Amino acid sequence: MPEAPPEEFDVVVLGGGPGGYAAALYGASAGMRIAIVEEDRMGGTCLNRGCIPAKELLQTAEVLRTVKNAAEFGVHSSTPSIELSETQVRKQAVVDRLVGGLETLLKGRKVTMIAGTGTVGPDGRSLTLSDGTQLRGRNVIIATGSLPRPLAVPGFEFDGTRVLSSDHVLQVGRVPGRVAVIGGGAIGCEFASFLVDVGAEVTILEALPQVLSGVDQQVAQTVVRAFTKRGIKVQTGVRIAGLDRGTSELSVRYEGKSGAETLAVDGVVVSVGRSPRSEGIGLDTAGVKVDERGFVSVDGNMRTSVEGVFAVGDVVATPQLAHVAFSEGIVAIKTMLGEQPAPIDYDKVPWGIYCHPEVAFCGLTEAQAIQHGYEVETSVHRWGGNGRALIIGESDGMVKIVSERGGPILGVHIAGPWATELIAEGYLSVNWEATPADLGLLIHAHPTLSELFGESALALTGRSLHG
Repeated sequence: MPEAPPEEFDVVVLGGGPGGYAAALYGASAGMRIAIVEEDRMGGTCLNRGCIPAKELLQTAEVLRTVKNAAEFGVHSSTPSIELSETQVRKQAVVDRLVGGLETLLKGRKVTMIAGTGTVGPDGRSLTLSDGTQLRGRNVIIATGSLPRPLAVPGFEFDGTRVLSSDHVLQVGRVPGRVAVIGGGAIGCEFASFLVDVGAEVTILEALPQVLSGVDQQVAQTVVRAFTKRGIKVQTGVRIAGLDRGTSELSVRYEGKSGAETLAVDGVVVSVGRSPRSEGIGLDTAGVKVDERGFVSVDGNMRTSVEGVFAVGDVVATPQLAHVAFSEGIVAIKTMLGEQPAPIDYDKVPWGIYCHPEVAFCGLTEAQAIQHGYEVETSVHRWGGNGRALIIGESDGMVKIVSERGGPILGVHIAGPWATELIAEGYLSVNWEATPADLGLLIHAHPTLSELFGESALALTGRSLHG
């Protein structure tokens, strides 16, 4: 009996994370017939092992911190404690609800969801699934995401108990007494913030001169000062040399500013970035170009080197952010539909870091703006003079606006309460090339945290109110 021809779709998406499911939902809403292949659960890393569970744990830490400090508000209670097993139940309930909602949404738009793995065929347009099923698409989107990157130093292999990846931390059932966080980027700082709140003694070891590389220097320094007050030790300019695994403790060996040092800990969190998942899915056979780091090469419309094959999300060398993946999925679908979308301006995307204090930014830092040749002026306003910040008891941090003198706002950088929510106005300002004078005309409600942004913009016009 002859084999049945492969089922054909307008688009076949390999990977059900933010980039993949956004493309599927957007394409389906435009009337395209779409199949999406996912080996685990819909939602990918972000929903199942990343953004959502991590932020749920950080919210738990905020609740614990708030209760511990309740006496400042005249609210007295017994000494609070945390039961991580109960925290994990709530975290999983949030994840499950969102996964279920996503699957319902995909089903409602008649997207064909297929459980399994897939390999791209030699022509780039066909997929062979793990059970032998054949699919064919007029277009294919590679959205296979990324994995936690191991530290390329002997001894730091993940074991899930004492040497942890980001995946492992999200499943933690007990609080280690002492923890070394290797890597002071966004994920490392978030985990350090969570762990110190739930009772661990935390040291961040960062190879670069500054934690939160890419964040404005003043903002990063603000975070370090806040971390230090909370008991987090931060060492930068560190070269990790090795790990000795004893029966009762681990010894991290590294070269610091004072020479060779050793740090005794009970656990290590390795947070040195994520690697693209591009191997073993047939890209080489199909002729899809991949760079030396494993990222799929794409143009501004998310097209790969093979016609009809696109790639989005963490598998391409763009900011590894879920909302960037959403936008890339939309760009890919619009390109297939012949709509000629504007490429994403990656220098202006918003970033949110959910440590305490929160950090959010978009656009150029002050140093970057100077390097670009702009005549720069800045405005910095701190939360200590903001009524709402004092009311909620969160006065660490600042709003910093970087502007071209006499021109538009180039960057907005926030550290402090609800920074990740406040950045939306900054993002609009930077992307619409608003000037401080444009924003100075706008009224911000009082008392709110958002009015500090308005104050900072108004100050750049040469006149101000409170600062």
